[in-house]
Amino acid sequence: MKIDPKSTGDLSTQIAQAIRDAIIGGDLIVDERLPSEAELADQFQVSRPTVREALKRLAAQSLIRTQRGASGGAFVNRLSFQDAYAQQVTTSTLLLSMNAVKFDTACEARYALERACGPLSAERRNPDHLATMRAEIHRQSQPGLSDEAFCASDVAFHRALVDAAENPVLSYQLAGAVEAMQPLMNMITFTARSREQIVAFHTRIADALEAHDSAAVDQSLRELAAYTISLADQLMRKRKQTT
Repeated sequence: MKIDPKSTGDLSTQIAQAIRDAIIGGDLIVDERLPSEAELADQFQVSRPTVREALKRLAAQSLIRTQRGASGGAFVNRLSFQDAYAQQVTTSTLLLSMNAVKFDTACEARYALERACGPLSAERRNPDHLATMRAEIHRQSQPGLSDEAFCASDVAFHRALVDAAENPVLSYQLAGAVEAMQPLMNMITFTARSREQIVAFHTRIADALEAHDSAAVDQSLRELAAYTISLADQLMRKRKQTT
């Protein structure tokens, strides 16, 4: 593991990247103990606080874990999809909030990704997935449900649809699409959309999954995407008229 001490880049970032590359490349394996802070400081010819900062960066990415005691130290972590899932949601949320992404662009990507799960979800869905979706549909039908709770239920419904594919890689890839993009869409369109219409779409999707009808799932998601984009267009036109 090497860094470029003459580089203008932050040294702790370089060290974290070097260790990360070693983990990804297989030079450091799961559960292997990293050299001590003093040893790493000597190896990279930096101060121990610089090494400590690099290790904090790696821990924040769940790439390493630290243990105290005589047999403690920093160890290569076994990264789970569950750990990576949260990072994916956070990164996607930041990208959407900090960059100028058009609503229809985000909507197109979000539903295209979800539709990719449709055939697998229709084939592999189990009673628990269907029960979750039916429960969220029932919840969304309650007249006293707040806008915030309705939006959370909407996300939970689509999360169940994605998870029904029983593919952890797809679930991870779609974490940002569902749990970052869906709240964005809800925030923009919730004042204009019909809850009854959303419930109807969700019911059609759940019925199609129960019937193992992937074509019907895909068609319902296409129509839901078109409906969502249409609502956003209407709201944008209204705003332009009032300004």
